Amino acid sequence: MQKTYDIAVIGGGLVGMAIAYGLAKRGQRVVVCDGEDNSLRAARGNFGLVWVQGKGSTCTDYARWSLHSANTWQGFADELFVRTGVPVGFQRPGGFNIAQTPEELAVKVESMRKLQEAEPALVYEVLDHDALAERLPAIGPDVAGGIYSPNDGHVSPLYTLRALFAAFEQAGGEYAPNGRVTDIRQVGSAFRVSTGDTSFDAGRVVLAAGLGNRDLAPMVGLSAPVKPLRGQILVTERVKPFLSYPTIYVRQTVEGSVMLGDSAEDVGFNDGVTPDVLADIARRGIAPFPLLKNVRVVRAWGALRVMTADGLPIYEASEACPGAFLATCHSGVTLAAAHCETIAPWILGAPRPALLDHFYAKRFAA
Repeated sequence: MQKTYDIAVIGGGLVGMAIAYGLAKRGQRVVVCDGEDNSLRAARGNFGLVWVQGKGSTCTDYARWSLHSANTWQGFADELFVRTGVPVGFQRPGGFNIAQTPEELAVKVESMRKLQEAEPALVYEVLDHDALAERLPAIGPDVAGGIYSPNDGHVSPLYTLRALFAAFEQAGGEYAPNGRVTDIRQVGSAFRVSTGDTSFDAGRVVLAAGLGNRDLAPMVGLSAPVKPLRGQILVTERVKPFLSYPTIYVRQTVEGSVMLGDSAEDVGFNDGVTPDVLADIARRGIAPFPLLKNVRVVRAWGALRVMTADGLPIYEASEACPGAFLATCHSGVTLAAAHCETIAPWILGAPRPALLDHFYAKRFAA
């Protein structure tokens, strides 16, 4: 007898697990097919921001989608804790985008002004150096100012992934590791998914395999024009709390360590680290927070973002193979709550959310 599921989710990262949990808790029999431990994964290198500020400068729909998810995050985090006992460390005190020079601040302010003009819910404050220092006492003397938005927050991405796995299995989901998918084809009204020497059937299939979606999508009549973009991160030893808010390049975790990022490097599938980029990241962290100058670095890593040409997500249902869906984005943390609470119901038959109207792959065909 061929093993059968209601839905197969391909990919066990933050995108796939958020969707899989959302489906499983709604009563679906779900299997997650995941790759090997050494597979390229964006989840293990995520900075941990639940970030809205500045997103969507070229597409207001993306700003609205990010805000929708950020507004859903507290309930999402609370539910995960109740179900699993795993605290994901979500906090939403607002976030700061710091500018070293007046010119840099002016550019950031103009971007936010245009965004708020299109979407009034994208609120923000502009702070000069003195006002910023009142909120962030550790700020350096050479900082020009910054922008504060109450819409922003941060979370532990690894604890979030751990909680999603636990909640998914508690809801009856089945996790299939070391199961790299090699073929997907329609068999009657279902899909036959092959992973090496084994196969199973599923009524629906969701492609959430990050960079792997590029090869999987054509199997079900979809397109995923994604490419890797490397980001590197530094992590310091634990230090006395000095930063109660996340910033776009520096954040202090609940454990006390400090994370510094980020970089954006088009280097193919190389997820290593390089001294020159790490040095630049360190300099950009020390400039606004000089106290970091003598703090020791304990870890550094690189990871590959999943990027489209315009940096925006793709959410698509296949017309050629009804029942097949694609979800790909580079904001797996920020959008996790929306993936669980908005994308999962759409996959189960709810109307496609109007917030997703821009995010078809056909926009790249023009």
